[in-house]
Amino acid sequence: MKRIIIDCDPGNGIAGANTDDGLAIALALASPALSLELITTVAGNTPCELGTRVAKDLVTRLGLAIPVVQGAQQALEEDPAPWRDALDNRVIESGLSTLWQDVRQPADLPADAGEAADAIGKLICDNPGEITLVAIGPLTNVALAMQRYPGMAEAVAEIVIMGGVFALDDYIKDTNFGLDPEAAHQVLHSGATLTLVPMDVTTQTLLTQQDLTRLTAVDHPLTQFVRETLRPWIDYSMQTRQLAGCWIHDALVIAWLMNQRVASGIDYRVDIELRAGPTRGKSWRYRQPLRVTTGIPENCGALVHVLHRVDNARLLAIIGQAFSRLNPES
Repeated sequence: MKRIIIDCDPGNGIAGANTDDGLAIALALASPALSLELITTVAGNTPCELGTRVAKDLVTRLGLAIPVVQGAQQALEEDPAPWRDALDNRVIESGLSTLWQDVRQPADLPADAGEAADAIGKLICDNPGEITLVAIGPLTNVALAMQRYPGMAEAVAEIVIMGGVFALDDYIKDTNFGLDPEAAHQVLHSGATLTLVPMDVTTQTLLTQQDLTRLTAVDHPLTQFVRETLRPWIDYSMQTRQLAGCWIHDALVIAWLMNQRVASGIDYRVDIELRAGPTRGKSWRYRQPLRVTTGIPENCGALVHVLHRVDNARLLAIIGQAFSRLNPES
């Protein structure tokens, strides 16, 4: 089994908050190939304390002893206020908050003791080469852990990141990198083995209401959580993005760890814009052409494996197979 940490910003059950973090956690819990040993939360799609409630409520509902440790409540340097206002007001502005009126809210349970950065750094450094870090929120906790545990970049088996956007017409930057550009820059240049799952590939995913009904047919607390929290988000996504369902960004990260045939990738030089202005937080990628003089240094950017094409049918099959193994009586 692959031992993993998930660092996330889940919003399942919260009106207007994306639910793909929760689906990723659920898939990791259902997978016999993965051992989820720690969940940490970071300010991102939801405020950190709210994401902690969502994750803690889920593991408690399932009777699991997985630690849920709260992390950074704001970025290293980026002003959180404009991002928070935009994220918190989007459902109000859409007028679709009633989609969540019948959804169970997460219980207000305390996080486990400690701080996320320390929990991440200690677990990885105490188990060199054995832990894969799944970072599906802003990278603040990961950057802080690297600052406090200098050996972490070498000790971690791999860091798989959902973040960045390169060539989508409607996006200058994504939320995960945009909320904390300094943290993203630090992690990209850390020297750790990195795989990046950008929005360019995650927006090739699609989960419809029909898919959700089929994939969660097994009656189990985990599939109930997925079904009840994703239904309103799919409806919201259909009405606000004119999609046939919703994207499942973070679930692709977990599915790729389970079966790398779900997506293909290419090695790129990757970096992020830190200068003030509208492109601050924008990521870029570059491949050095062979035998061509470009004037760009060969070591420009960090060398990162970037996923670029997904098999959505295989992705849904992976999710379905994992959930089908759940015992309806447990």
